[in-house]
Order: sequence, then C-alpha cells, then structure tokens
Amino acid sequence: MTFGFQVARVEGKSMEPTLRDQDRLIVNKAAYQFFGDPQPGDIVMLHYRRDPDKSFVKRIVAEAGDTVRIDDGRVYVNEVLLPDTFVLPEHRSHENHGPEVVEEGFYFVMGDHRNNSSDSRHWGQVPKKYIIGKVQLRWWPLTEATVF
Repeated sequence: MTFGFQVARVEGKSMEPTLRDQDRLIVNKAAYQFFGDPQPGDIVMLHYRRDPDKSFVKRIVAEAGDTVRIDDGRVYVNEVLLPDTFVLPEHRSHENHGPEVVEEGFYFVMGDHRNNSSDSRHWGQVPKKYIIGKVQLRWWPLTEATVF
C-alpha cells in the first residue's frame, strides 16, 4: 500500500468477464476523497459489510435515492433497464429483487458474473465509508492491461 493507491489481487470469479481470478489491480484510494463521489458504473474495492476485514471488488449499480429492481435477472434503476452488455448470457442470473430504494450515504453493488456473485442482493447496500477506492487499472496480466 502507498498513499493514494493500493495494489490488489482479484480472488474469485464474481467480476468475470471484466476482471478474472488473479488479475492484479491498481486501486485509486484518493479518487473519492478528493475528486468526487462514486458513480454508478464505477468498479470499486470495498470492505465487505459483514466482515470489514475482508475486501471485495464490485460494480456500483445505483446510488442514494435510486430505486433498484431486478426482474428475471435484468437490472432496472429508476425503472430504466441498465445497459449491462458486459454481463455474458451464461453469467446472467434469473432472480427477482426489489424494488429497493438506496439509502442516503449508501450504494447498491453487484458483480458482473451475476449468478456467481455475493453482493448487495445478498448482504445489503454498502455505506460510502466502506468504499476503499476506484479500480483504476488492471496491470496483470500485461496482455490484458486495462484502464477503467
């Protein structure tokens, strides 16, 4: 760890195909401290709500005041279908959830591998104070380096 940035490793498949097991990341810890709030669509590293000593990487789906509804695995925010083209057909879940209004100071997060992700559908909304930073870069493997 260094000031402002943290090196992290993906453990698990909950963010496939965007991020894969054992990918190496650079997390910008200063992004939300100095340059604005997390936004829907951001990929973030966060403390797991049930055990803050653990950290997860997830995508922000909705922010405070938004209404989230999932119908047959399709995610609607404020009754608008999310354009989640990054979710592969075989990774799409088929559950229903909500509607649920995101509380002030909280975010609704999900993994991109919807049928293999423990996320806000299971353990609730994430308080802003639990968001460690924005995933800025996948630097390993080098052949798949990506800026987010």
